[in-house]
Amino acid sequence: MAKRTKAPPAKALEAAPMPGFISPQLAIPKMKPPSGAQWIHEIKYDGYRIQLRIDGDDRRALTRKGLDWTNKLSTIAGAFDIQGQAIVDGEVVVIHEDRPSFAELQADLARGDQDRLLYFAFDLLWLDGRDLRTLSQVARKELLKQLIESNKLEKPIVYSEHHVGDGQALFEAASKLNYEGIISKRVDAPYRSDRVEAWQKIKAVQREKFPVVGFIKDPSGVAALYLGKQEGKELRYMGKVGTGWSRTKSAEIRKALETVVSPKTKLTKPIRKPKATWVEPKFYADVEYRDITSEGLLRASSFKGLSKGTRRS
Repeated sequence: MAKRTKAPPAKALEAAPMPGFISPQLAIPKMKPPSGAQWIHEIKYDGYRIQLRIDGDDRRALTRKGLDWTNKLSTIAGAFDIQGQAIVDGEVVVIHEDRPSFAELQADLARGDQDRLLYFAFDLLWLDGRDLRTLSQVARKELLKQLIESNKLEKPIVYSEHHVGDGQALFEAASKLNYEGIISKRVDAPYRSDRVEAWQKIKAVQREKFPVVGFIKDPSGVAALYLGKQEGKELRYMGKVGTGWSRTKSAEIRKALETVVSPKTKLTKPIRKPKATWVEPKFYADVEYRDITSEGLLRASSFKGLSKGTRRS
């Protein structure tokens, strides 16, 4: 059970006209969680960042870029059934096999299926004519919790609980459960529409070696590698990786792959990639990635190394 943090008294806020959209606050990537009493820690949900804008009977669901997804998320927008005004920050997710799954979320949205969608609300930016962004993080969360509880909101609306104390312990627990990671937040910080140090994201990643089935040239090396995966007798396409190497390493990769160039793809089901140079799958790319999409492709991949031989080499 998450430990409650008592919010400091909220200062008086002047009434103001309600904005149409507030650009979201974004987190700075970090390698390890911060420590100390000035931080709280939340699970990082692997989904779509959504801002709910409630103005009487007008309820909208807006993406992090301000696109209107109300039709796609009508169940969630309708479930935030309150009087008055509110702007809430949160994440839409699908829980699959006891953890958030971005692939399952994509698949449900593509089908127009909203039955499994959940909205984890983690911040309150506006309430009944009051701009709350100048308040502290814990004050905003306390007001959000009160709003959800006083209106008896239930699933698909879920209040995002937080952990006080050892962020590393929560991160390790999240990693074991194959969650995306955690977000650490300064308890005293206001909300700013920018990428700021007051929010820090620590991601858990997966790592695997994939056979390189092709590459895209750039003037001195490679712009991207096409990857496959051996499944029984089939060599299936897994997407591409285009980050993680220096200019020198890029040239080394191209030199190695040019020794195994093939006139055609070795994938069991060929794919159309006009700029590809196909290769025999003799080299393996060591790749970190966040997840696999509903199309079966690597998500948020980054190159870590190249080796020749089997995946275990």
